[in-house]
Amino acid sequence: MIISDTARNVLNFVLFQIGWLVCVLFPGLAAAGLVLIFLAVHFALVSQKRFAELQFIGFGVVLGSLMDTLWFRTGVLGINGADDVLIAPPWLVAIWAIFMTTLCHSLSWIAQRKWLPYVFAPIGGPFAYWSASKLGIVTLPNLSVSLAAMAAGWFVLFPLLLYIRNSLYSELQT
Repeated sequence: MIISDTARNVLNFVLFQIGWLVCVLFPGLAAAGLVLIFLAVHFALVSQKRFAELQFIGFGVVLGSLMDTLWFRTGVLGINGADDVLIAPPWLVAIWAIFMTTLCHSLSWIAQRKWLPYVFAPIGGPFAYWSASKLGIVTLPNLSVSLAAMAAGWFVLFPLLLYIRNSLYSELQT
């Protein structure tokens, strides 16, 4: 395990960024498998409260995947080459898993100000999906509606995830 908080946060940030990029550039089970390896590295080197963090990640993966599934089902989000997406694909679920680690580490600072998640999330969340659309893996069928729906979803979900972390998994607070 890495001792330095800074080094753990940097590794967490790098693992997330690479995991996101791999999943978006090479969507499929192989990318999701690579994220599982990244998660193993994360738990070996970064995480200090492994069991609580694993539970929190599971909680967030379910909520995030449900939100993505809702967006697919309502036409807010699409996948290039797929007419009808029933549930969030494995590579997108993997992004949620690796993203959840950042809420305990490299993005934990965002919870220090109560208002910050409400400002950051409606911009940062949709930006990630918009970026993925520019890389060609997802589509935003109606850009304005899609981004507005995503901003609203992230406005609710991101602070909720931080609230869950603080309430149910208080040992994960930094």
